[in-house]
Amino acid sequence: MPKYISFPAYYDCAPLDISYVFAEEKPAGKHGFLQAKGDNFYFEDGTLVRFWGTNLNAGACFPEHDYAEKLAKRIAAYGCNMVRLHQVDSEFTTPNIYQMTKGQRLATTRKLCEESMERMDYLIYCLQQQGIYVYMDNLTFRKFKQADGVENSLSLTDRAAPYCLFNRKLIELQKEYMEQIWNHENPYLGGQKYKDNPQIVLTDVCNEVDLFGCFNQRIAVEPYVTEFREMYRAWCKENAPDEDVDGADLNSLANETLNAFKYKVCEDYYNEMFDYLHGLGVRIPMCGINYSWRDHQRKAAQRIGDFGDSHLNIRYVRWNPGEKFSRNVGLHEQPDWGTVRSVARRHFGKPFFHSEWDLTFPNKYRTESPIVYAATGLLQNWSGYTIHTYAYTNFLPHMKILGKELNAEAIGNTGYREGIFATWNDPAKFGMFYHASLMTRRGDVKPGNQKITIGVKDLEIPPAPKKPVKDLSKIGTEPVSGLKLSKKKAFLAAAEYTQVGTDYWGDYENTVDEYTPIVDLEKGEVTSDTGELYRSWEKKYGVVDTPMSKAVYGRLGQNGKVELQDMTVTCKNDYAVIALSSLNNELDIAHSDSMLLTCVGDAINTDMKMEEGILPADGYGPYMELKDLGKPPILCEVIEAEIAIRTDRRDLVIWSIGPEATFVGRVPTKYEDGYLKFTLGDIKNASIYYLIQAE
Repeated sequence: MPKYISFPAYYDCAPLDISYVFAEEKPAGKHGFLQAKGDNFYFEDGTLVRFWGTNLNAGACFPEHDYAEKLAKRIAAYGCNMVRLHQVDSEFTTPNIYQMTKGQRLATTRKLCEESMERMDYLIYCLQQQGIYVYMDNLTFRKFKQADGVENSLSLTDRAAPYCLFNRKLIELQKEYMEQIWNHENPYLGGQKYKDNPQIVLTDVCNEVDLFGCFNQRIAVEPYVTEFREMYRAWCKENAPDEDVDGADLNSLANETLNAFKYKVCEDYYNEMFDYLHGLGVRIPMCGINYSWRDHQRKAAQRIGDFGDSHLNIRYVRWNPGEKFSRNVGLHEQPDWGTVRSVARRHFGKPFFHSEWDLTFPNKYRTESPIVYAATGLLQNWSGYTIHTYAYTNFLPHMKILGKELNAEAIGNTGYREGIFATWNDPAKFGMFYHASLMTRRGDVKPGNQKITIGVKDLEIPPAPKKPVKDLSKIGTEPVSGLKLSKKKAFLAAAEYTQVGTDYWGDYENTVDEYTPIVDLEKGEVTSDTGELYRSWEKKYGVVDTPMSKAVYGRLGQNGKVELQDMTVTCKNDYAVIALSSLNNELDIAHSDSMLLTCVGDAINTDMKMEEGILPADGYGPYMELKDLGKPPILCEVIEAEIAIRTDRRDLVIWSIGPEATFVGRVPTKYEDGYLKFTLGDIKNASIYYLIQAE
């Protein structure tokens, strides 16, 4: 039976603080404004930068002053250098950008709340002092009102998707909001306007909206249906005079004439918004379509904006009030764990960023995700990640367990906002951020030696959405769409081999056919062409092996001794992630006087109960039904392992670190044949963190 130790989290401090590693980067903005050049982001002074950080969602973007200071310090302690202020315009929590509290009717969204803005101003100031940059959204979850002058507003969803892309009134309201935000003066930065703050580095115009069925967003509400059809009629008069405009299904993806028009509408909308922002004086890289599951969405997005942005949220859950099902599916065990969604979106010649990602609680294998995402991103020469959310609210002092951020089982009719995306107190998520931050910001993994472009010619038309399963006994009897392997074999596992991009428009002369494999999947494994990454979905484990950072992850117990360059690991636990990083930027692991070793397996709540459900048809493990979320404290599985690290030092001491930043116990060591050798698993000195430092 596995052993567990208590490992709670505290909202106002972190077990370790690695912000000193990046002390020279404070305050944020010291290098000038961010610029997109080729595949990377650079500051005005020529400094290359990659970002690792988190979203703050909705109400979490408006903390009180004392908490803002603690929040910024805590995020920096984990090595983060980016926060995306997301969903600030959402009404489903308060504070939001329009009102501080619930109760008084919000009649219009044309005026920003002064108190909310003051709180966000101070948060931005605190983040700046800690060397943390800001990704600023524009339109995310705004609910337009009748008093805003919006027709049939009651029938519109959040952000009026997809009508916000073409209706003139909605576009003018968006511009009004942009003027209010970007010309707002921050009193804590000497009255500096947001547009003049080089700490604010990226922006997207509109979150997760397109004309190709994103989240089943359909053109279905009048008078917008008639408006769009008349726009189409005018366009066809010049470009396709034989098109049956009145008979066209405006939501079809099979009509190439209609698709061409939709591409043009998207491009015109974003270019108009970019021009408006530039006219305001905003001078940072701007993104267009940031969510692209389907080929039509990806094609529309590829030529729009200064950088590419993708969302890689992997859930494997059905999580609603009274319906708590999750699957234990690991990244380590799939021929492709989801990178096809990013590779299919990426276009060489622009930086590529993930403003959202996650592998959500209660998946027991979520621990590997920060390491795998960071390492794969570096191999791809992507520019970084912000996890989907740190939290949705400011009630973190009261959060004592995983997966539960508030008493209600939903926020804004959405069950997963209950807490499965909240990561700040998850040892399996933020617990691995130290290594992911170090790897990403230092560039510990080298970019792939090649650049392979996949030419996409056949645009897949997705099937009609399935109706929700009413009979809970049938959950898990059908494959989850996220686990289906693409027929386009070129994409599969390619992101773990070398740098890969796509071409939907015929911009490149030399491309690889989308149906021709880049990786030989029959081998059941993939090795990067740099030699630093390896993963076997047959053996169900992987490694990251660089001079500054190393990691092994997956079903380690069944794979015996795992050998890396200058390090070996033999783990008894069935599943674990074991990561080692130098905390000295000048010295690699073989010479370092300061290292962090993190060992995490399962992370759960006390007395948490999950029961096995029905085995799905695709064979990727059963659904687990949550019977009891449990109670405090949070528990972490004790990792039992024999580890050997080659080092030229003879003065290293290992202490386990507790959640309250204490030395828990000293780990016995010995030096043998140039290696520092030790065994983990003794409950007397067990932790998830081990500092290895010169005495």
